[in-house]
Amino acid sequence: MRRLLFHWLVGLAALIAIVGFSYFPLSLPLKAADIEAIQARGHLLIAVKDNLRPLGFRDATGQLQGFEIDIARQLAVELFGSAEAVVLQPVANQERLTVVVGEQVDGAIAHLTATSTRSRVVTFSLPYYFDGTALVTTNAAIRSLGDLGTETIAALDGSSAVEALRYRWPNARLVEVRSYYQAQTLLETGQVAAFAGDASVLSGWVQEFPQYRLVLPVLTVEPLCIGLPKGIQHDSLRQRINQILEQWYKTGWLKERASYWGLPWDTGVEQRRDRP
Repeated sequence: MRRLLFHWLVGLAALIAIVGFSYFPLSLPLKAADIEAIQARGHLLIAVKDNLRPLGFRDATGQLQGFEIDIARQLAVELFGSAEAVVLQPVANQERLTVVVGEQVDGAIAHLTATSTRSRVVTFSLPYYFDGTALVTTNAAIRSLGDLGTETIAALDGSSAVEALRYRWPNARLVEVRSYYQAQTLLETGQVAAFAGDASVLSGWVQEFPQYRLVLPVLTVEPLCIGLPKGIQHDSLRQRINQILEQWYKTGWLKERASYWGLPWDTGVEQRRDRP
């Protein structure tokens, strides 16, 4: 096999030398494009979540709905004058960066927190929302964060919530879980008093299950941003999106849509929105 591969490569090199490099493109055509090409195409390609209420989910009729879906459609309104000028591509968590890096989409609006590690492979817009670690409970006796000092609290194993909980409540009993589903089971059976997770996700729990209540304020603050492909050819799109986001902050559109979807709106957003 190795010998055949060697001979194939030698033959390819000889062919290139004869006909020239111009016949062999260095990369395949990609779907993502700069803003001029996008406008010529006539629509956006955006990766979204379809199973994460209230950010992106399917309603009873199978239609995509949610805060991030609204953002994607409103971007289409800003760029093309129509909310229909966007193709929404549902992705799993592990695909969110892959489709952006591979330039299969123009951007990802899919519960993507901006981190220094992720910034090495994608470019981030300004934040459109500040998520964070919040607590949810079914215990009627827990009305505020001050009621949790010695309780049993669950958090995702390895998440930033773990350190935040240990710092805030050193005397609390911390139970690390592998999934949101496991945490929900512990809450339902009364094995933990509260669960610490993303405020955006827990807001969806509260909407679906009336027995849950958020215990605010949030313990940590993390920016959700639009993930965009790297490269100077995409700078004009990033700049235009940032201009649109700034305008939405000024008009209150982002706050209104977040409130509509039951998402807590942090009072410090205005001071932090320029820091992805």
